Amino acid sequence: MNRKKIITIIGARPQIIKAAAISRAIRIHFSDKLEEIIVHTGQHYDENMSEVFFTELGIPSPNHNLQIGSGNHGAQTGRMMIGLEEIFILEKPDAVLVYGDTNSTVAGALAAAKIHIPLIHVEAGLRSFNKAMPEELNRIACDHMSTLLFTPSSNGLENLAKEGFDLSTHTKASIDQPNIYHCGDVMYDNSMYFADLSAQKSTILNELGITNDHFILCTIHRDSNTDDPEKLNAIFSALLKIQQDSGWTIILPLHPRARKKMEEGLLPETKAFLASNNKIQLIPPTGFLSIIALERNAQLIITDSGGLQKEAFFFGKPCVILREQTEWIEIVQNGNAILTGADEEKIIHAFTSLTAREDFTFPNFYGDAKAAEFICSKIISDL
Repeated sequence: MNRKKIITIIGARPQIIKAAAISRAIRIHFSDKLEEIIVHTGQHYDENMSEVFFTELGIPSPNHNLQIGSGNHGAQTGRMMIGLEEIFILEKPDAVLVYGDTNSTVAGALAAAKIHIPLIHVEAGLRSFNKAMPEELNRIACDHMSTLLFTPSSNGLENLAKEGFDLSTHTKASIDQPNIYHCGDVMYDNSMYFADLSAQKSTILNELGITNDHFILCTIHRDSNTDDPEKLNAIFSALLKIQQDSGWTIILPLHPRARKKMEEGLLPETKAFLASNNKIQLIPPTGFLSIIALERNAQLIITDSGGLQKEAFFFGKPCVILREQTEWIEIVQNGNAILTGADEEKIIHAFTSLTAREDFTFPNFYGDAKAAEFICSKIISDL
């Protein structure tokens, strides 16, 4: 049997991590039936943001790197489409696989669909119902160009049904008759797979001096928060208040761009408070094994990241979500997380409410940690 060739497109750090699950499943279970070509668009690329993830997660190095870099949405997406189309014509894949909702995702979707290559979308069906978010536009467009759609949650399946997708499956899927599956979450696969490795290898807790300390893990990267000085100052005012009232350490890994926006946008008095408070530790971006160590040992997570919302749930941690909406609505509905936006009072109230609770439950929303194996099996059978 000839192997099916799939091109996996990655461009941002979360996609590199997600790709580890599929690459691992192919290597262990499907190497005789699937060949994977990895293309890195270069949407995010530096050693901390990309290369360390390939090394520690055992992902094959990219076969192609477009080295696109940052830029306005239209220019960035256009350059990606040009480069990806050239690679698709060269490699002649049986399908293109994309993750999530970035510009790399929608560029891959458009480039593949326009030259009639079947598209596989992992993390299909997620909706924030806020089209002011570029990610929302990307994920909707991608779903409607896909031949195979894999949704991690039952809410994702419901969203697709409401948009008119036929949930019945076909022997051979096509762009006009796509097959849709609720498969679980590849990030749950990864979190469970790498948790033990993280415990063995990560030294970040000792490095930060928080081994036996109460601490909060916080991440802030979304443009809507970092690029609005009013929102950014509200978030940091809330963090300072939470730290002072609780006495807990706050660990804040910062993307270089977010750090630059802090320098530009924070009020002088807020900068001074941060500089004088050694309990708020601003650190560079960390590898996935270190992030898992921080997630597993934190008392609570504060984030505007979609990925960390789920990972907080995976590891049984309450979460304050610095957004007005979330695609992972089930964790909010179940009481594991609270949406606050960048409202200082709401952030503080959410922290107080979550730390006072002792009756959290963690239902099995995200599958059996074998989503990647399921996805690979359907690629083989349905295309």
